[in-house]
Amino acid sequence: QVQLVESGGGSVQAGGALRLSCEVFGYIPSDYYMGWFRQAPVKEREGVAGITMYGGTSYADSVKGRFTISKDNAKHTLYLQMHNLQPEDTAMYSCAANYGMFATVWYESRQYNYWGQGTQVTVSS
Repeated sequence: QVQLVESGGGSVQAGGALRLSCEVFGYIPSDYYMGWFRQAPVKEREGVAGITMYGGTSYADSVKGRFTISKDNAKHTLYLQMHNLQPEDTAMYSCAANYGMFATVWYESRQYNYWGQGTQVTVSS
């Protein structure tokens, strides 16, 4: 069983930066893809960024140029570096994973079977 544990959330002012981490525990397959999602109050969950087994990346238009997804295979850890944070980035951020080389549609929640508990990011103006 795969377990995901996020960390790194917090409160920052607009224009600030944060780096989220997601460590993978338990059975770690040789091939899996991952993603970051977020959900703000009264809003639907949305895909923020995805990464394939080989390191290929995809981003939501709203975060392109500001967020960077990456992973360290040796540490079994996924990262989301966030720059120039804005109040609209305020949300609970969760990492997700599933077996396979890549998601057919990276921003769809149903493409992922394993989820972390989430870490809160709050950006004040």
